[in-house]
Amino acid sequence: MKHYFVTTTDGIDAMQLLERDVPTPKPHQVLVKIHANALNFRDLLITQGGYPRSDKRPIIPVSDGAGEVVAVGSAVTGLAVGDRVAGNFFQGWNTGNLPDPAIDTALGGAIDGTLAEYITLDADATVIIPEHMSYEEGATLPCAAVTAWHALQAAQLKAGDTVLLLGTGGVSLFGLQFAKAQGAEVIITSSSDEKLEKAKALGADHVINYKQYPEWSAQVMEITNGRGVDNVLEIGGAATLQQSIASAGLYGTVSLIGLVTGFEMQMNLMLALRMQKIQGIYVGSTEMFRAMNRAMTQHKIKPVIDKVFSFDEAKAAYHYLAQAGHMGKVVIKQ
Repeated sequence: MKHYFVTTTDGIDAMQLLERDVPTPKPHQVLVKIHANALNFRDLLITQGGYPRSDKRPIIPVSDGAGEVVAVGSAVTGLAVGDRVAGNFFQGWNTGNLPDPAIDTALGGAIDGTLAEYITLDADATVIIPEHMSYEEGATLPCAAVTAWHALQAAQLKAGDTVLLLGTGGVSLFGLQFAKAQGAEVIITSSSDEKLEKAKALGADHVINYKQYPEWSAQVMEITNGRGVDNVLEIGGAATLQQSIASAGLYGTVSLIGLVTGFEMQMNLMLALRMQKIQGIYVGSTEMFRAMNRAMTQHKIKPVIDKVFSFDEAKAAYHYLAQAGHMGKVVIKQ
């Protein structure tokens, strides 16, 4: 079988396309023929050696893939040949809080990922994708969608709350769709007026161009009549966290998700005195994944896909993601 392999920290073009035998599932595993993969910012860092934990090499990269079960281990129940599935990001986190050892079961970082023609997955950490989705759509779910779902559920989102989303990448657009399905009001930012118009079409109530308004937290306060928002999905990191906190209202929740602009910053601690909660979100459990899929099925939510590449064009897909001009998910079809 063909698979991509990251062996160095020399970037995207140093990835190798190699051949190896099709793996045999162990008793508690399933063998999946992958039909589609979806990329995340993390995947760029993995090629550079810049991911802070669970970043080893050599490794098959990418956490997100969807495909068809073609064989099951002798002890597997609940899954059968022909099922359309995706693997949970953490193969060792099925329910409850994240156990520390499970961090070393992250697909495409700590253990081999999904950018291959065939992979084995722990059956207990394998989820059937919604019937109304294609393989390409199902492949986008394990990281970005589960992360957005976890953040909003952990913040106890309810109808009438206001949610602030940064940018129009996968996490933010899933957050937009989940928040609207639960009756929340949504504010979203982007540097592109064209993307903001598309976000409105997806249901965003208010949009802010952060190039036009560099101090965009002031715009958030104007929109909310000085109250601030109930929830922020903070995907920017060092360059945006202080404004995200300034945008949150009394008892608001800021979910720390992404580190796109870096890891280190200085912060005005006075901003944190409004009884706010700052919570770290690291994807989610298999149980969360299944609950999210039920909600997506109920509301017929479909992922937003920006562009699809072929398996042989995987490096081009990485480069496209790195340009940061996409809206939604970048997918590799097999």
